[in-house]
Amino acid sequence: MKNQQQLEKSKDVMERSRKVFPGGVNSPVRSFRSVGGTPIVFSHGKGKYLFDVDGNRYVDFCSSWGPLILGYSHPKVVEALKFQIEQAVTFGAPSLLEVELAEKIQSWVNGIEMMRFVSSGTEATMSAVRAARAFTGRNKFVKFEGCYHGHADQFLVKAGSGLATLGNTSSAGVPLGTTQDTLTAIYNSIESIDEVFAKYGSDIAAVIIEPIAANMGLVLPKQGYLEYLREITTKNGTILIFDEVMTGFRIAKGGSAEYFNVTPDLWTFGKIIGGGLPAAAYGGKKEIMQVVSPLGHAYQAGTLSGNPLAMIAGYHTLCELEKENAFDKLEQLGKYLDQVVHNKLINYIEKAKVCYVRSGSFFCFFFGTNKAPQNFSDVEQTNMNMFNKVYHKLLENGIYLGPSGYEVGFLSLAIEHCDLDKLVAVIHNELAIEEI
Repeated sequence: MKNQQQLEKSKDVMERSRKVFPGGVNSPVRSFRSVGGTPIVFSHGKGKYLFDVDGNRYVDFCSSWGPLILGYSHPKVVEALKFQIEQAVTFGAPSLLEVELAEKIQSWVNGIEMMRFVSSGTEATMSAVRAARAFTGRNKFVKFEGCYHGHADQFLVKAGSGLATLGNTSSAGVPLGTTQDTLTAIYNSIESIDEVFAKYGSDIAAVIIEPIAANMGLVLPKQGYLEYLREITTKNGTILIFDEVMTGFRIAKGGSAEYFNVTPDLWTFGKIIGGGLPAAAYGGKKEIMQVVSPLGHAYQAGTLSGNPLAMIAGYHTLCELEKENAFDKLEQLGKYLDQVVHNKLINYIEKAKVCYVRSGSFFCFFFGTNKAPQNFSDVEQTNMNMFNKVYHKLLENGIYLGPSGYEVGFLSLAIEHCDLDKLVAVIHNELAIEEI
């Protein structure tokens, strides 16, 4: 494995790329501005491995930010895509494929009575809030600090993911009028949400939340917190939206509603439901979704919504997850990682040098603490400089994670025990060097 200074082809490509793309990238976190160094330019992936243009191989714990739960180039998904390419890559009209995928999702997630496919998570969350506003006749909605719901103007207030990585609390180019109805609360704080509802309760159309926050590192909901949100939204006639673009079909077959036994009014899904191709969806109670055009007056449309390539990739991904008994396998893989972390890092955990958090097939290491962060403020107090050092050491050892301490690691069915051993060993060795 070559080090960062020897990524000559990646450097050459990035030099060309900066002349045509802002910062040389098409999504900000890819720029490596948070971790430093040269962004890696990839050429292909197979199973658990990613290969860059210089010929280096990496065990992948990023999974293209989540969707590749089966690993890269899964044979069944590739076969399905090859078949569909010869039929049609787009219709801009109804197809059987979109109905089959929707029915599959309905069979997995109890409570999704009606849905609409779109092409990105941003579209899904934006449209879900619009539907909630149309249904309630109210304008305001609540989001939580550090939760990222895409880059629509109304969401770019105290957001996580790339905004956190780049140190921005909001975004230029967003008029104040666009966000004046965006209310923010502190994740895991009952007092915070109580204050918001005490002041604006009758005007709040929706509360949108990542049931497991996975865009500010990995922050889990306190016991009873989601239940409280369900209670207070019901009491105030407010729509509860679970943003499961990240968590959908990664923590349980029925998503967070099954995992936490809390059912929202609306869901948003993405990533896995497209099998690695651009696809997302929003849906939930029939009476809410019927406000969406053409049945209602909440307009939303998309030429590539229900794109047949994304539909068939998503459908076969879900089918393979069923065949592989994926959630049990991923949980066993996660438990093995738990044990390796405890055996190798317990000394550093006790010294408050590192904290490890896992839920389902998500995991995260926070440095400079041994307490799991409860909200965005806690995450901001962790040692991101130490994460950056560890990150580059992982790259040098052929391990790839998303290039930001505000992101999470993903397990896929392609990952093996030996990969988890190596991941933790590299972190252990870097922490040991820091102590010298």
